[in-house]
Amino acid sequence: MRFPIFQGVSEGSTATCLKGNQTFYQSCLCGGEPKNGVMYTESNMWNACDYNHNVTFFYNFVGKKISTEWTTRDYVVIGLGLTVCVIVVLANLMVMVAIFMNQRFHFPIYYLLGNMAAADLFAGVAYANLMMNTGPWTSTLTKEQWYIRGALIDISLTASVANLLAVAVERHQTIITMQLHSKMTKRRVLLLIVFIWAVAVIMGLVPSTIWNCECDLEDCSTIAPLYSRRFLIFWAVLNLLTFLIIVAMYTRIFVYVRFQSRYTSQHTSDTQHSQTVVNLMKTISMVLGAFIICWTPGLVVLLVDGILGKASNANSYEKYCLVIAECNSLVNPIIYSLRDEDMRGTFKRILCCLCHRRGGRQRKLSHVEIASPLPEETLGCIKKSEDQAVCVERDGKEGSWMMTGT
Repeated sequence: MRFPIFQGVSEGSTATCLKGNQTFYQSCLCGGEPKNGVMYTESNMWNACDYNHNVTFFYNFVGKKISTEWTTRDYVVIGLGLTVCVIVVLANLMVMVAIFMNQRFHFPIYYLLGNMAAADLFAGVAYANLMMNTGPWTSTLTKEQWYIRGALIDISLTASVANLLAVAVERHQTIITMQLHSKMTKRRVLLLIVFIWAVAVIMGLVPSTIWNCECDLEDCSTIAPLYSRRFLIFWAVLNLLTFLIIVAMYTRIFVYVRFQSRYTSQHTSDTQHSQTVVNLMKTISMVLGAFIICWTPGLVVLLVDGILGKASNANSYEKYCLVIAECNSLVNPIIYSLRDEDMRGTFKRILCCLCHRRGGRQRKLSHVEIASPLPEETLGCIKKSEDQAVCVERDGKEGSWMMTGT
């Protein structure tokens, strides 16, 4: 049931209240004195639900300034932000395509890493939406649009954290038995991925449905003025505890692998297997480390804002933390490129195929070129290892590319 917060107050006095500070705002409601038969107490005012307030009202109430005019700084920030978002989307899309194309990556751990790339891609879209609804545009947003803007960021973070936890559990179960890949079926992996995204969507919808400050203005956050400070505390603590659990699991895995490697050092095959496991673990650990480094500052700021409120001065650090968090979505494809030789080779194949297709569209061959193709144009090989190469052969009729292994 919705209770109007200004019941019994004239329209003119209501407008005056909205312009004043918090103390004057309380005094407008008669300080608990009855008026027109209605008793106004402080508890009644702050616990009443009035869903007619707009986004600007909440920003003004917590003292967060909304820009009214565009500045050069705003254009630069939005321009750079959108550019980074486009790169994030394309880079993570390439990771997903690489995992789909290369048969070497058709294992549970790589499916989960592909889902991690999907979460980063979603984060790029969420940040792009944030860039397109910030600055002076903020005052034009409805509360539904504002909640959607925040929900997209929450969903991407939850999906990434849940995916990292799933990867940690998968690696723990696999490496304890000294296996390179889990025996989990594709059906179970698919169900796990669906469950991760279901949890992410639910957590993203919580602030807009059941846990906001519209019924308790004193609980409003300064960073996210419509969010409850108690929700921010819950959100930050939950993610930070998850980080600690994941780090503890990886620490145990590394200790176990190091202990086992001492007993397998006498066998060459076992040593190579252990080294492969360690290399994959190092790659995943770098992904985890980058995520924790990029997201921990933002979560700490949210926690401080939830505890201290306006006294935290969290708005001064909000944008810097957001930029660091955005960079995380760009870091993972770089880590894969530097650490995984197979992934790096697949990236090259994707880029080469795109370049060849674009070049084929732009250049029209003459009849002589079609009849007598040069050897260099007919066959191209990409060296993959000392005893294996991936060759690209052109089909003159269809103009397509065929992959052959030698």
